[in-house]
Parts: sequence; structure tokens; C-alpha cells
Amino acid sequence: MSAVLGAERPQVVSHVQQALSYTVFDCKWVPRSARLLCLGSAARGTGVLQLYELNGARLQLLREIEKPKPIKCGTFGATSLQQRYLATGDFDGNLNIWNLEAPEIPVYSVKGHKEIINSIDGVGGLGIGEGAPEIVTGSRDGTVKVWDPRQNDIPVANMESVQGESKRDCWTVAFGNAYNLEERVVCAGYDNGDIKLFDLKTMSLRWETNIKNGVCSVEFDRKDINMNKLVATSLEGKFHVFDMRTQHPTKGFAYVSEKAQKSTIWQVRHLPQNRDIFMTSGGSGSLHLWKYEYPAQRSKKDSEGCEMGVAGSLSLLQNVTLSTQPISSLDWSPDKTGLCVCGAYDQTVRVLIVTKLNKI
Repeated sequence: MSAVLGAERPQVVSHVQQALSYTVFDCKWVPRSARLLCLGSAARGTGVLQLYELNGARLQLLREIEKPKPIKCGTFGATSLQQRYLATGDFDGNLNIWNLEAPEIPVYSVKGHKEIINSIDGVGGLGIGEGAPEIVTGSRDGTVKVWDPRQNDIPVANMESVQGESKRDCWTVAFGNAYNLEERVVCAGYDNGDIKLFDLKTMSLRWETNIKNGVCSVEFDRKDINMNKLVATSLEGKFHVFDMRTQHPTKGFAYVSEKAQKSTIWQVRHLPQNRDIFMTSGGSGSLHLWKYEYPAQRSKKDSEGCEMGVAGSLSLLQNVTLSTQPISSLDWSPDKTGLCVCGAYDQTVRVLIVTKLNKI
């Protein structure tokens, strides 16, 4: 790992801090707006959905809605830019889709899982990714399910442990490879360190590995391109960057790993405007900004003539400590480069500005 020095280093500036009266689990920018959402759990065990608008140097609360169950995660990934509907997963295993203009009753609701939905992702919306709008949910019940919100109650795909295998808690899910109408994959990370790549075109397990520690977050650098890179973060402060272009028949995908800190890396989020820059958030209340550098050649032939990938290297662009508590959620603005929101277990949401990203 190398560090970027000198005047060209990006700076992470805390622009606004907003204290909350509940535990925040997820934060999301509303696409094409200066608004953001906070999702979480009130002290009395109900769910909270708050909508804020960034107004200069302050956050103005526009709406607060209470729901029966705590809300763990949300995504806009399967909605159109016109509707901007939010899909959420809650502590009771419910998948709901909300119209934020009238959020009292969900426009779509299904009891998706037997236990908490830990993670959610969407694809086919917002003009990103080819094909049907779909939502993927990963749950403590061990299953990963893909939903088409245009169809009722039944998932279009259900990935679960085979008979005889003990079920593992799925902590994180992400879509990728949605570069045409047919191709699409889901990556899932589990509490025992398993990472599984499911091919939705062939309905088969395409690849699996184990990184020896619980997988907290997985994300492709882009959902809507031929698989390029995948970052997976873990409990013990380590993360892996896999080069997903070349799959070796026995060795799988080449990767580079980095120990960012001693505590859990809760989230990874790639910069929407530059897929080689990403941010990780940590259990120590810190953020690390990274840049991936490609090798001169991304593949080579092994002794038997099989193509195998070559991993690149990582540069630490900047790191900053914002809180004494874990930063559990992170989201870049899709519209304004460097604008970022994060939520921490100190019951605070922070809007950040990361400078000089266009100069890297």
C-alpha cells in the first residue's frame, strides 16, 4: 500500500452534523435532489424513516414517519428517476417499497424472510443497468432472494443453503454484471467469511471463496458493466479487492487485501463518478479513502496455459476519525462529486464534502 502525499491529497470536510433521537442503520441520498433519508430504530422498538433537505450548512427535517418494525436497510436501485421509490428491509423480514410523497402505506409489501433483512440492493432503475428492475435481500435466515416488484409475493430467485448444510447469517448483498438484458449476478457475504457469486442468468453458483472473517459489506465498482472489481470488507479490519475480469478454473479471481484498521470495516462505497476510488467506514468511527491502481497487465497465463488474473495495488488517499462509535452506513451523492452522508452509532448523521476528487 502507498499513501498519496502533498497538496493534491483529498480532504474530508465535515459539513453538517445532525443529532438524532434514534439508532440510525442506513442513510441514502434521494437521487436528483439535495435530500437524504435516515432509516433506523427508535428506543421503543419501532422503525423510523426521516427525510432531510440539505439547506446550506444545515439539515432541515422535511418528514418523519414511524413504522411498526425497525428499518435496517434501503435502496433506490430498482426505481425510476421519475418515481424515486425507496425499497426497505426491516427487522421482521418485510420488504416494503415506499412512495416518499405519500409514505404512510407501502406501494409494495412482502414478508420476504423469516428473520431480519440485513442488506438490500437494487438494479435496473435510475437508468443504471440493463434489464428488469430487481431487488435483492439477504437475511439472518440464511437466504438470499431476488424480487421483481412488478410481480407479487414470490421471489424470482431464492439462494439458500443446501439440505444438510448449516444456514449462515447473510450480512451483505450486491448486484453486478448487469451490462445487457440477460446478464446479472448477485454477490453475497456471510458471517463465517463465505463470499458467494450467484449467476442469475444460469441460476447457478458461479464462484465462492472464504476470507476467514465475517463479511460485512460487498460492492462491485459498478453494477452496470461487465464485472470489473469487487470489494469485500470484514470484521477484523481487513478488506479484499477482487479483479473480476478473469476467473481461473481453480484459483478463482486474483485479489489484493489490506488491513485498514484493527476494528470492523462496516461499509464500502465506490465513488459514482470514478469507479477506482472507494471509501470504507470503520468500527473505530473512521473513514478511509482508497484508490485502486491497475497492474500493467490484468491477466497472464499459468504453467498450464490457463488465463489467470493479476491484482493491482492500493493507495490510501485520506483517512479521518469522525466519531467514537462505529460508522455503520455510508452513501455518496450520485449527482454531486464528493458529497457524502454517513450515519454512526453515536446517533449522529453527518454530511461530508471530499475535496479534489477530480484531480486524482
